[in-house]
Amino acid sequence: MLVIGGCRIVTPGELIEYGWLRVRGEQIAETGIGAFEGDLDVDLAGHTIVPGFVDQHCHGGGRNSFITTDPGEAFRAAQLHLAHGTTSIMASLVTGTFDDLANQIRTLVPLVDQDVIFGIHLEGPWISGKFHGAHDPALVRPPTRREVGELLAIGDGRIAMVTLAPELPGAIAAIKQIVRADAVAAVGHTDASYDETRRAIDAGARVGTHVMNAMRAMRHRDPGPVVALLEDPRVTIEAICDGHHVHPAVLRLMFAEAGSGRIAMVTDAMAAAGAEDGSYQLGDLRVEVIDGVARIFGTDTIAGSTLTLDAAVRFMVLVGKVSLQAAIRSVSTTPAEAMGLEDRGSIEVGKRADLAVLGPDLRVRSVMVRGEWVESFDV
Repeated sequence: MLVIGGCRIVTPGELIEYGWLRVRGEQIAETGIGAFEGDLDVDLAGHTIVPGFVDQHCHGGGRNSFITTDPGEAFRAAQLHLAHGTTSIMASLVTGTFDDLANQIRTLVPLVDQDVIFGIHLEGPWISGKFHGAHDPALVRPPTRREVGELLAIGDGRIAMVTLAPELPGAIAAIKQIVRADAVAAVGHTDASYDETRRAIDAGARVGTHVMNAMRAMRHRDPGPVVALLEDPRVTIEAICDGHHVHPAVLRLMFAEAGSGRIAMVTDAMAAAGAEDGSYQLGDLRVEVIDGVARIFGTDTIAGSTLTLDAAVRFMVLVGKVSLQAAIRSVSTTPAEAMGLEDRGSIEVGKRADLAVLGPDLRVRSVMVRGEWVESFDV
């Protein structure tokens, strides 16, 4: 049993300015407002306890990638984000050949079973050639029932999300196939019209992949996928909140329209997250990182990000002007709900004791997973 207190606590219902919580085993056993009647095991005066972050879209970090056949590399990528408060992370792949994707999925499956990652995200190969972004355009292709089924079968229940473009031939059938396999179908990297996007949502798509990025732009007589995704309460909206992918004013508009209950901040991070500028690989493509911005070498095309979710929280609170409670909901509760992770994502009795301790500057000071401190406790 561990009692932590003397600090602010962000819960789903309120921001407790001074309170405490009790951890028993792997779970949150009790929370309280005010001073704890007894001795605290850990006094966090001046700090804030928040639920551990949930990143549903990440390609790597710390010079390591999830796009690999080396499980050690994938493990190290997850550890980089763990140090920044992300206690649950999805490993995102990019467009590749069938054999490459199959081998990468086989590498990641055991890491799902070990709780290093909570699932696998296929971002491609069934995406638009026009809005391929940092995916090899030579490898993008329409979905076929056979290929979708074979890759899902290789994942054996560990593929948690698939991003595809709904305007492609066979895409609506693929969305239904993905949903039947208990994975989340996401709309992204798409030139879909408003109506095509609506059909995808009606077929079961429930996430918009990094909305505003790598999709047809919103126009007054051609609202495209952006408006269809933002206006539908069934859809969770991914947002990359680093100031490079989406202007802060547009992010504020997205939060105003969809609210923190539907906005899931994601990193879309590649191997350069938490590392220095330089040359990197994203799948088969060479990426150059300059001043923390990743672009396909020799182009202006942004290639993922170098973001961590704690930095996204700071950005949205300080620049995006959302409340701390709304920002935390968008990096914890909302993505947990979108991904069906019912046992985590908020500070509530019975939930997993996945916690991050933030200092007054909103930087991560320590991290707890399943009731155990996993990052140095130096508050």
